[in-house]
Formats: sequence, structure tokens, C-alpha cells
Amino acid sequence: MSKSDAPRIDVPPEAPARASLVLASLIIVAAVANLNLSVANVALPAIGKAFDSSQSALNMIAVGYSLGLAASVLYLGAVGDRHGRKLLLLLGTALSVPACLLAAFAPSDTVLVLARILGGLSAGMAYPTTLALITALWAGPGRTKAIALWSALGGGISMLGPVIAGALLERFYWGSVFLVTLPLAVVALVMALLFVPAHANESAEPLDNLGGVLSVLLVAGLVLAINFAAVPGQGALVVGLAVIAVAGGAAFFWRQRRAPNPLYDLHIAGRRTFWVAACAGIIVYGAMMGSAFISQQYLQNVLEYNPVEAGAAILPLVVMIVLVAPRSAKLVETRGARTTLLIGYAFLFLAFAWMLLFWGEDSSYWQIGLAYVLIGIGSGFAGTPASHSLTASVPVRRAGMASGTADLQRDLGGAVMQSIMGVLLTAGYASAFSAAIAASPESKDVSDQVQSELTKSFASAGQVAQQHPQYADQIVAAARESFLHGDDWAYTVGLAAIGLGALLIFFMFPHRDAERELLRRYYTEDSASTATERPSGPGA
Repeated sequence: MSKSDAPRIDVPPEAPARASLVLASLIIVAAVANLNLSVANVALPAIGKAFDSSQSALNMIAVGYSLGLAASVLYLGAVGDRHGRKLLLLLGTALSVPACLLAAFAPSDTVLVLARILGGLSAGMAYPTTLALITALWAGPGRTKAIALWSALGGGISMLGPVIAGALLERFYWGSVFLVTLPLAVVALVMALLFVPAHANESAEPLDNLGGVLSVLLVAGLVLAINFAAVPGQGALVVGLAVIAVAGGAAFFWRQRRAPNPLYDLHIAGRRTFWVAACAGIIVYGAMMGSAFISQQYLQNVLEYNPVEAGAAILPLVVMIVLVAPRSAKLVETRGARTTLLIGYAFLFLAFAWMLLFWGEDSSYWQIGLAYVLIGIGSGFAGTPASHSLTASVPVRRAGMASGTADLQRDLGGAVMQSIMGVLLTAGYASAFSAAIAASPESKDVSDQVQSELTKSFASAGQVAQQHPQYADQIVAAARESFLHGDDWAYTVGLAAIGLGALLIFFMFPHRDAERELLRRYYTEDSASTATERPSGPGA
């Protein structure tokens, strides 16, 4: 059979029956994952006080959800492709309920970290499946618009988490923030059960379980190694985790090159419209989530915003994502993904430069709000083309691979950037506070134990200030200055990452006409390989 005669079995209709209800159901399922992802950030100072947590423990609480999601998303995306996307959608949404309850009533920060990881695993079942189903059920411009709405509302809902969490913290204890998604999870379950089609172009190929396990080791080892890198006395653990990540990565790629039905088709992953978009998205979402992680602590610790004010401060970001993403979809269709991505990156670069230069100990809200506006515009422009390019580069039967990679953009990007920025915040804070202690006339009176508490985290320094009221003002002032020193380190690395991402897109991502020609060629190859049951050849 010639390529021109190959059946077009991978082409979904322009839109499914009851398209609005189906898309609403998928967005609400995604909202459960998005809200759970972001509600912890505002509560970090309160959690730190409740458990006397170190900055490293707070980093793990913040990153635990992303860790569980990022580590499982490739494997579970393939499970959905093989065994049923709707089934995985329902199971993941249902599992989020006990995960939220465990987090809300955790007796220690260690249990809270484990609960967050479990919540991430539940999202790993449900969240990638939402984009896989959009890919399988929509086609053409309809798919681009659906992805734009999914991206915009998903990002907006994620950023609403701090607002809702802040309001709850004003009236209730810190654990209340983890209960906020329970009613939404019930609604999501009912809507998904009623409106989402049971099957849509799923694969009949055997599942590569070994590849799935190796992908979990690769991602989990990488994220944890980064997160523990700045923890004193954990050098051996970091080396061990790094070895696991490197060995897992090498074994994973070896397996994918030799498996008859690979979990992650490296021929498809080698396509420029796929791998460049994947890298670009990792930086975009990592920058957004990393900045939210650092800035929520900055607003409460340095500027003394209460939780409601800190959560509400991020609203301009939410508004701009929702407003800009639909325009991004139109720009992708008219100018191509490359131009749209670069516009988004330009706004993100301005945002990080602004935070680095103009966020200080006495910043006014207009300085805060402008940075969030720029982040919202940048994320709104860049999010749609990053996801659209992935889904357009794969056959529909491999939708789980594209959606899993799209979720890795958010979750691996978020986990890695939060970990890196958290590590730099921790190291910069400790370095600056140690220098402040050494320069103090009372430095000889500071015991090693007290110095360890002062340099552990801002929350820990606050506890020491309460125990030594005669030095409280000095301790708090030094903690604020040290926090600003640490967040400057974090924002500088974020700025560098955005710059490198922009260069990658500029030089490696094809212009609009070349992009469309590549996508047409990929489709022809995939249609022919499906018809003849042969794997597709490598991409450009």
C-alpha cells in the first residue's frame, strides 16, 4: 500500500459530540490537579512555623506534588493510551481525595511531603489524560483553540490557588488549604463519567513496563538530587540520587532504542517541532512556578503581607494568562509557534529582570503587580505553542506520549526550577546570614546551635527572634536582608534559563512555513507506518 493510499485512521473529527461539555469536563479534571499543585506555596510560612521546618523541608513540601506528577507522567500517559484514557482519568481524580485528606491532617512535615507526592501520583493519572483526550477528540484549528483554553484556564486556576489558600489561612489552620479541591474533585468525577467518551484512538500495542519504571527512576532521582544539593551533610545522598538519575536515564534510553514497542518513541522525540517545544515549555512553566514559589515567601516574609494579600497579589498573572492565551492560539495559526514562543519569552525575560532589579525591602505593590503582569503575558503567549507543537508532532495513538511530555513541561520544569531556585534561596540566605553574624559585635555570644537555627530558614530565624526579644529587631532585619540575597541568586538563574531557552527557539525551531511542511511530512510517515504496522522513521 502506498503512502497516499494509507487510511487516515489517526485523524479525529474537528470536534467531538457535545464538545463544550467534554472540554469543560477535561478542564475541571485538570483544575483539580492545578489547584493541588499551587495551594501549598502560600501556606509554606505557616507550615514552617507549625513544624519548625527547615528551608529544605519546605522546598520538599513545595516540590513534592510536582515530583510525584513528573516522575509518573510518562508511564501513566502510556498506560492510558493502552488501557483506556477515561479509566485513568477517573482513577486519578478519585485518588486525589485521600491524598488531600492525608495532607490536610498530616502530623509532621515528613508525612506532608509523602502526602504531596501521593497527590502528584494521582494527578499523574488524570492530568496528562486530559490533554491526550483533547488530542484524540479534536483536530485542526479546533484542537489549537481547545488546547489554548485548556492551557489558559489550567494556568489561571493554578495561580488562583494562592488566593484561595490565603483566604483560608486567615480563618483556619494551614491544613485547610489542602481541602479546597475536594468539592471540585466530586464535580470532576461526575462530569468525566457522564460526558467524556470511553475510548478514542487508543493503542493496541503492548505496554513497555520496564521503560516506565526506568522513567520514574530517572525523573525522581534528578529532582531529588537537585533538591538535596544544598542540605548540609547530605553529600552522599545527593551523589547516590545523581547516580540513580544518570543510570536510570542511560538505561531508559537504551531500552527505548531496543524495545519493540517503546514507551517513549525516540524517533518521534527527535523531531524538531517536538524536542525544541518540550525544552521551551519546561523553561516557561518552570520559570512561572519557580517565581511563584519564591515570591509568595518574599511577600509574606519580607514585605509582611498576610496570606490573603500575598495570594491576591498574584491575580494579575491569572488575568493576563486567561486574556492572552486565546490570542496566542490565533497567533500560532497565523504566524507559527516559533514567533509566538519568542514573544512569550521576551515578556518572561522582562519579568525576571524586573524582579531582580526592583523587588526589595520596601517595594510598593505596583512594582509587584507589574512583574506578575509580565509573567502572565509571557506564559499566556508561550504555553499554547509549547503544548500544540507536541501534540501536532505525534500520531493520535501516541497522544499519551505528547500529553506526558506536555505535563513534564509543567511538572518537571516546575520541580526542577523550584528545586534549583529553592536551593539557591537556601544557600544565599544561609551565606548572607552567616556573614551578618560574623560582622555583628555580638557574634562571640552566638552559639553554634543558635547560628544553625538562624541560618536554617526565615521561619526558624523568626522563632529565634521570639526566644530572644532583646535581639528580635536585629534578627528579623538580618533575616530579611539575607532572604533578599538568596532570592537574587534564584532570580538570576531563572533569568539565565529564560535567555538560553530563547536562543534555543530562535536557532532551532523552524519558521512557520517550514514547521507546517514538517508536520505534513510527519503525518504522512505516521499514517503509512500505522497502515503497514511498521515504526515510523526518524524525524528531522
